Amino acid sequence: MTPRNLAAGAVAVLTATALGVPAASAAPARADRSDVVQQRLDRLVSEQRFPGALASVRDAGGRVRDRTAGVGDLRTGRGVPTDGRVRIGSNTKTFTAVVVLQLVGEGRIDLDATVERYLPGMVRGHGNDGRRITVRQLLQQTSGLPDYDEVLFTEPQDLVDRAHAYLEPRRLVDAALTRPRRFAPGAKWEYSNTNYVLAGLIVERVTERPVGEEITRRIIEPLRLRHTSWPGVGDQRIPGRHPQGYVAVAPDAPWVDVTEMDPSLGWSAGQLISTPGDLRVFFEALLAGRLLKPAQQAAMLRTVPAPEFEPGGVWSYGLGIARHDLPCGGHAWGHGGDIQGFETRNLATTDGRSAVVAVTGLPTSLAMAEAVSDSVDAALCAPAR
Repeated sequence: MTPRNLAAGAVAVLTATALGVPAASAAPARADRSDVVQQRLDRLVSEQRFPGALASVRDAGGRVRDRTAGVGDLRTGRGVPTDGRVRIGSNTKTFTAVVVLQLVGEGRIDLDATVERYLPGMVRGHGNDGRRITVRQLLQQTSGLPDYDEVLFTEPQDLVDRAHAYLEPRRLVDAALTRPRRFAPGAKWEYSNTNYVLAGLIVERVTERPVGEEITRRIIEPLRLRHTSWPGVGDQRIPGRHPQGYVAVAPDAPWVDVTEMDPSLGWSAGQLISTPGDLRVFFEALLAGRLLKPAQQAAMLRTVPAPEFEPGGVWSYGLGIARHDLPCGGHAWGHGGDIQGFETRNLATTDGRSAVVAVTGLPTSLAMAEAVSDSVDAALCAPAR
C-alpha cells in the first residue's frame, strides 16, 4: 500500500484495484480562461469525473477566493456550496501533532520519551514494542508500526459496508498489533495511521480530557474556525452547508453516497470536519508561528525524506506536516487527507500563499489522485490576479 495521506487507509484498497473511472458526473460550467484555479476544478469534474470540487486560495497578492465546480448532490443536481464543509481526513493529524507539541512546550510530554511511559503495556506483540518507540517517531511516521487500516479494510466494498461501523481507538490499535512490525523504530519512514491514534491516546492520558476537546480548545476556538468540528461519538452527519460525499467500489461503478458515515475509523488520525477556508486559515496560522513556541515549531518543521508520501514531486515529512518542492520553485507545507466521500489536498507557503482543494469522491485511479494534487500546485504557482 502506498501511504498517500490516508485517514483510514481504505482508499489504498480502492485505488489499487480500480483501473477504470466511476460513472460521469455533471459537466462543469465554462471556465474563465484567465482563472487557473477554476480551470483546474472544472477539469477535475469534466476529465477526472469527480462529482464536485471546491477550493479556497490565497494568491501571491493576498487575495482570497473560493471556487466550486460540478454538483454537490448527484441525486438532485444542486450545486456545490461555496466553502462547504467536508471531512478532511488525515489533515486531522496536523491538528493532533500541534496539540502534542503544545503539551511538549508545557513540559507535560517529552518528545523523546517512549510510548511506554504514557501508555504502559499497550503496544506489544509481533515485534511491536512501545518500549522502543518514541513520541517523536509516532509524529514523524518512523515508528515501524503497521497500519490498522490494512487489517480492517481489505476489499473495496468495505468502504460502503463498514461506513457506519463504530471503531473505538483501542480497537484500531489492537488491529494493527496483529501484524508484525514493519521495521525497527527510526530505521525508515512509512505512513501509518496507527501512529496518530496512539498520539491521541497519549494526549488523553496526559490531559485526562478527550482529544477532540483538546483540539477544539487549543486550536479551533482560538483561531475562530467556526466551520471546523470534531464529531461526537456516534455522530455520522456533517453539520451545516456541505456537498454529498461519494465512493465507487469497482471500475466503472456508479458513485455511492456515503455522506453519512461514522468517522471513528480515523479518530485522532482523521476524524475532523472543516471547510477549505478554515483549513487554509489553520495552516496559515501554523506556519506563521501562532500555535507553537519556537522550539516546538522548529521540531515540527524538521523533516526526513518521505518519497512515498504522494505520487510525484519531492516530499519530506516533519511532525504531522509535510514539505513539498513546488514545480515553480520554492517549497510549501501541508498534509492532505482521504476518508470515505472526500479527498482534500492543501499547501501553504511562508510568504502567505495557500491553497486547499477538496473533491467529493475518493479517487479510483492514480491519475485522479495526481490531478487533485496538481491542482494545488497550480493554485500556488499561479500569478496574482
